[in-house]
Amino acid sequence: MSTRHLPKKSLGQHFLHDRSYIERIVQAVSPRPGDRLVEIGPGQGAITLPLLRRHGSLTVIEFDRDLIAPLLAMADGVGELDVIHRDVLQVDFTALAAGTPLRLVGNLPYNISSPILFHALDHAASITDMVFMLQKEVVDRMSAAPGSKVYGRLSVMLQAWCQVQPLFVVPPGAFRPPPKVDSAVVRLLPRDPASVGIDDRARFADVVRAAFGQRRKTLRNALNGVCDAIQFEAAGVSPDARAEQIDVAAFVRLANAGGR
Repeated sequence: MSTRHLPKKSLGQHFLHDRSYIERIVQAVSPRPGDRLVEIGPGQGAITLPLLRRHGSLTVIEFDRDLIAPLLAMADGVGELDVIHRDVLQVDFTALAAGTPLRLVGNLPYNISSPILFHALDHAASITDMVFMLQKEVVDRMSAAPGSKVYGRLSVMLQAWCQVQPLFVVPPGAFRPPPKVDSAVVRLLPRDPASVGIDDRARFADVVRAAFGQRRKTLRNALNGVCDAIQFEAAGVSPDARAEQIDVAAFVRLANAGGR
């Protein structure tokens, strides 16, 4: 039975069991007819089965082979469950969508949550929205504004491509085993690619990475060899500012000013 599965620390497994929070997540997703739902890391099916009952069909991506048979057994007679046994970072969401934009949901493994978010960004044009549960500290960074102590690379990269909407906090006791930190649920809404305004994705990523790589330095020093004085002037960005003081739009202008 699935309840006998021991959470694997190496995979960052913390299984949600509190029914009230499960229902709040399902309500946040609010599946609609025709939606293509994809759950990342279904675990023991806490969110999987309620979504399957509500929607009738669901694709899940699960890396832990030991969880697959129990998931399929639980789904029998409930709805159509398609299981992809793979590392989510190796899943091509654009190919999986096949022309029908995906709605992603999941309790993301704490140990690889940021790589999963960046991977999803690479396929944002094929995603309608994402409802994820992560460490609250990560959600705070995702939604932080310029000037905040936790505003950084993750904030800028996500906010450039998506609207970030924190929804609610989930306490440790809602999980088995309980993590040592609070979790939070967040909704990401990918922006229309035409409205993002980034000329070169790689160039933008390079500028943001370099700027926050040495965040106590001024942008003049942190971006030495990446942006020159002419580009700072063209973007209307002070080279004496620090990365945490610069909003997303300014990073876009700065990257575009040095576009290749």
